Amino acid sequence: MTLPDVGAESEDGEENVDYRFTLANERTFLAWMRTSLGLLAGGVAVHALVQPFHMAGLRRLLAVSCIVLAVVVALGAYLHWRRIGRAMSRGEPLPQTLLVPILSAGIGVVSIMACVAVLLR
Repeated sequence: MTLPDVGAESEDGEENVDYRFTLANERTFLAWMRTSLGLLAGGVAVHALVQPFHMAGLRRLLAVSCIVLAVVVALGAYLHWRRIGRAMSRGEPLPQTLLVPILSAGIGVVSIMACVAVLLR
């Protein structure tokens, strides 16, 4: 089995990418998906296992926040994976991601809500 020449153009006019970079892009995508699954599991666990708080709806708000963040991360991961693959095949600079600040802010908000819920209990 021979590997395509890195830097050579394929039949569709795009540059062949070293398979190691393609696999690294896929590993990054899978890491984002694991994060999304963890958030989804956390949201379901909060809804199913946590006792209701004194503030009505806070448990549901925490659960829904985790689940919505999981959906955003999953969709963002897919879009980022596609953008990186396209940029690599075209030989363009790799685009930045908005996933890191979105995830950081989202987890911060969920953490503050959880802290408030615990303090009001």
